Amino acid sequence: MDKLTFKYFSKSVIAIAILINMASEKLWAQSENPSPLHFPTPKNIDDMLFYIQRDPNTNTAVYAINYLENGKINKSNPVKGYWIRYAEKGERKDFNYIQRRFAYGIESKILNNEEFELQFAAYKKLPLTLKKIDSDQKYHAFVNVNRKKIQVEKIFVRIEGGSFWLPNVKYAEVTGIDASSNKIITERILLK
Repeated sequence: MDKLTFKYFSKSVIAIAILINMASEKLWAQSENPSPLHFPTPKNIDDMLFYIQRDPNTNTAVYAINYLENGKINKSNPVKGYWIRYAEKGERKDFNYIQRRFAYGIESKILNNEEFELQFAAYKKLPLTLKKIDSDQKYHAFVNVNRKKIQVEKIFVRIEGGSFWLPNVKYAEVTGIDASSNKIITERILLK
């Protein structure tokens, strides 16, 4: 092989190695968040705190402040949850009894006049705090994940198989505003 051929051959090998590396990085990134679904973002929802999206479909669980007719928060049930069924023309539908009791429902406990502890029916190891913030006089939900306090905007739950009663949950990702830096962050939790 002459010098010129070797030079072009070497450049080709390097280019192929770069392409293989890029492809493997892309596959690795996909395996980090392998959901094939593209999720819509809920918009124009009054008093929304945050929402949850998960495999296996785009239906979205929305959580909003539950105000009484007098405009005050319902202290016995401060958060209402329901579906936006994007897979079914975007209809709004309340959680059914099983979903509310065993999966997506929120249980609450009053901590003080304007602050509540919230827990999901399906996963009590991740308590949230609902409190009114002085800066905007609105309620927000906060959670501590990986030593970071996050004002929750959305949660994504990656499910791979399992059954209706025992889904195989790989992880959850919490996205929101980092209370210390005021920047948007996403933190992953491995659920066990």
